[in-house]
Amino acid sequence: MIHRRRFLGMTVAAAFGSYIVPRCALGGPKYKAPSEKLNIAGIGVGGQGAGDLKDMQSENIVALCDVDAKYAARTFKSYPQAEVFKDYRIMLEKRKDIDAVVIATPDHMHAPISLAALRAGKHVYVEKPMAHSIEEARQMTKVAKEAGLVTQMGNNGHAGEGLRLMREWIQAGAIGPVREVHCWSDRPGKWWVQDLDRPAKSDPVPPTLEWDLWLGAAPVRPYVDKIYEPTECPVYIPKAWRGWFDFGTGALGDMAIHNLDPAFYALDLGALLLTEAKTSPLKKESYPAWGIITYEFAAKGKQPPVKLVWYDGGKRPPRPEGLDPNYAMEDNGIYFVGDKGVMLCDGWSRGLPLPGQPKTEVPWLLPLSKMKDFTPPPKTIPRSIGHRAEWIQACKDGKPEDAKAGFDYCGPFTESLLVGNLAVRLQKRIEWDAAAMKATNAPEADPLIRKSYRSGFGISSGIA
Repeated sequence: MIHRRRFLGMTVAAAFGSYIVPRCALGGPKYKAPSEKLNIAGIGVGGQGAGDLKDMQSENIVALCDVDAKYAARTFKSYPQAEVFKDYRIMLEKRKDIDAVVIATPDHMHAPISLAALRAGKHVYVEKPMAHSIEEARQMTKVAKEAGLVTQMGNNGHAGEGLRLMREWIQAGAIGPVREVHCWSDRPGKWWVQDLDRPAKSDPVPPTLEWDLWLGAAPVRPYVDKIYEPTECPVYIPKAWRGWFDFGTGALGDMAIHNLDPAFYALDLGALLLTEAKTSPLKKESYPAWGIITYEFAAKGKQPPVKLVWYDGGKRPPRPEGLDPNYAMEDNGIYFVGDKGVMLCDGWSRGLPLPGQPKTEVPWLLPLSKMKDFTPPPKTIPRSIGHRAEWIQACKDGKPEDAKAGFDYCGPFTESLLVGNLAVRLQKRIEWDAAAMKATNAPEADPLIRKSYRSGFGISSGIA
């Protein structure tokens, strides 16, 4: 039997020869023939969003939205055909022709914009982390699934070879059952400053910045340009927003999303049981200068319990057993401790070049002498055509499952990471019940799990 959708496509193709088959004939607004181009809108296009759009220039960039005209000026100039907006809500209301949106705003606006776009029938690519709160991650995952739309979170290492090799090697037993994972980042510090008190002063808002729209879902506060103690640095814009509770998720949201991805992908982790944090002294409104966060996951099937430890702000794990003492560990990385050995990898799920083979990047088995006798298992995981390219193709095909960093995968991953920030902010052990979305020993965590929003920028609530 020929499926009706396929029959319609064959009939139209026969009637019109080589003409493009309209997507309405092949399955409605969620499908776009591969020969057609997506109509893409960028929201937050001055920084990372500009890079995202650069990888999508094969499509039609029809609209651009940014609250900072000066910061986004170069991107506006790069796409003169695109209509420019300041408010994403107005853009979504006016431009019904948009197929998909690319969101690269500060963390606190990821969920409000993503959910508005999904409810308007748009595919969504949102930069990491996909959410600012645990409830947001749960809500975004639910709405995306119900809508049947294609989603992707911007952790580009998820499309890489290193991630796939780590999973294949670990699942083939290269280091035996994994019981411990250590992962680290050099951020914050040289990338942005944390451990700050809110400046008492206020500065004039630049005429090119819509400060109220930049605040969006967050509580109102005065604009401040720079501080000069302990060092001269921007307070909020650009990048410095990552260190403030109201806007960012600290180093976890910026880099654990990349560097811990292999642990969530390669291991069949059980339920998250608890998190604990050691940090520098905590200020009222900003993340600490450094943190060490420990996660404990239950056993699941063949996977034993796992202790996972995250280090940021320049803190490092113990050197893994078997690593050459002369080797300087990278600024970002991860290693797995198994019953039969250790596996080491760079940040962003990238492999490391083997000595004497600078073009070969693979996970390292330690000591490196093990690599001489190691026969890699077959490559059983399909390789990606590219992180953003696979999202574009999935949008055209109407196949959410083909975008491998979609919300179905990244939602639970993001949730687990953000439980670690509860331990940081409350400075106490968090015992976690994912089914109830609750810290069972810390009712004071509830306002952080399900946060409040300014009128006009909220999300629906009551998600279990």
